[in-house]
Amino acid sequence: MKRNFGYGLIVAFGLTLGSCATKSSTTAPQAQPVYELNKLPKVNLKDFKKNSAGAYVLFDGSSLNGWRGYNKDHVPAKWAIDNGTLKFSKAPGGNAKAEGGDIIFAHDFKNFELEFEWKISQAGNSGVFFLAKEVKNQPIYISSPEYQLLDNQNHPDAKQGVDGNRKSASLYDMIPAKPQNAFPAGQWNRAKIVVNKGKVTHYQNDEKVVEYELWTPSWIELLQASKFSKEKWPLAFELLSTVGGKEKAGVIGFQDHGDDIWLRNVTVKVL
Repeated sequence: MKRNFGYGLIVAFGLTLGSCATKSSTTAPQAQPVYELNKLPKVNLKDFKKNSAGAYVLFDGSSLNGWRGYNKDHVPAKWAIDNGTLKFSKAPGGNAKAEGGDIIFAHDFKNFELEFEWKISQAGNSGVFFLAKEVKNQPIYISSPEYQLLDNQNHPDAKQGVDGNRKSASLYDMIPAKPQNAFPAGQWNRAKIVVNKGKVTHYQNDEKVVEYELWTPSWIELLQASKFSKEKWPLAFELLSTVGGKEKAGVIGFQDHGDDIWLRNVTVKVL
């Protein structure tokens, strides 16, 4: 994923005057990032069917019910059903100017197991987001961890970052997926993300490859060593250090990174 940095800051100054007006002092409290959350409609998960394993089926290959664009009230044109898959096309019907953007399932999940299958185009890049908030005028990754989806063999991001922490199934820019067992572009991969009381585990092709705990000192250390540090990107640091907000919950989303990607068998088991 390519990151664009942007944030708003408010700095307030207080002036304290002595009772005899003989001296004054000026203090500058720590700057606080400013943001506003969108309050767009959500769906009732009980309206969706469960599979034999007791997981809710978020995408069954025939309907986009429950899905919409991030910070939008509709599904962008670059996302569509294609032969039973949820596909992002960089130029659907040859129209590269069609509306794009990330897509989310409009329900706030807290503790869950997300499973899906994915395949990506040659040199393709995408990602999966969870516990995300819809922040006005900000991208989804400003408030969400990212499970990377990548063509490791051909996309330049695979050689960037540290120790492969931008390869497929990695916690983007923080923890590399090990073992790195992704299949090449054009082949289906299986992914699983488990979030349970702050403990997050990434699986790729049935192997555990990443593990971490949110809302802990170790999580803050990871943020501070990444692109999302307090110094580099205060707003992202603020939102990511408190992932999921007070509710410790948020939406699941898939990324428009400008490359074709296919998804299928998207399910969530609530824990």
